[in-house]
Amino acid sequence: MDNVILKAENLIRTYKEGKVSTPVLRGASLEVRSGMMTAVIGRSGSGKSTLLHILGTLDTPDSGTVIFEGQDLTKLSEKQKAAFRARNLGFVYQFHHLLPDFSALENVMMPLLIGGLKASEAKERALEYLKLVGLEARLANRPGEMSGGERQRAAIARALCAHPKLVLADEPTGNLDAANAAQIFKLFRELTSKEDTAVVMVTHDNALASECDRVLTITDGMVADV
Repeated sequence: MDNVILKAENLIRTYKEGKVSTPVLRGASLEVRSGMMTAVIGRSGSGKSTLLHILGTLDTPDSGTVIFEGQDLTKLSEKQKAAFRARNLGFVYQFHHLLPDFSALENVMMPLLIGGLKASEAKERALEYLKLVGLEARLANRPGEMSGGERQRAAIARALCAHPKLVLADEPTGNLDAANAAQIFKLFRELTSKEDTAVVMVTHDNALASECDRVLTITDGMVADV
């Protein structure tokens, strides 16, 4: 299909510690499509986070390719990978990773400023996305003054406001109660369909996974459709 934005083929990743080798990925392959939410499930230690880190150029496979819009990401230098991430990717983690000394507005503006956007434009866009996630009353609050759900919504606003082509989410609702988890998922669904963004979400929550457009499972280092 022509909306395949990323294609990973035959990813192999083994971690070595001293004389001990631990194979994690053993030839994993998958395709990611724009405008679709893809869930990745599997037992703890199956390689879900490793796969996500490789797709996001935060880790490098021992062999295999990751093709994003025709470009093999495994061939990029560290500097090129950093520029690629800033231009194309949004990351959301189980823990929000907001900067504690900055307000919600400043946290969301930060990647836009780093990306070279003028302060006035960065503020305007950050305000837009904080309103979309329902945090217009929390603009001046620092993370320590916000609830867990509010912090996670701010993190999602930060990930999406740069208009990434691909969002990689590692257990984004794992730290939240059911109501907040449902709200976060709804936000992903609304914002990604609006932007035609691709989302790959690692989750332990099978109910949440089943609401995605596609569910993949990792078993014995291989990826398959559920």
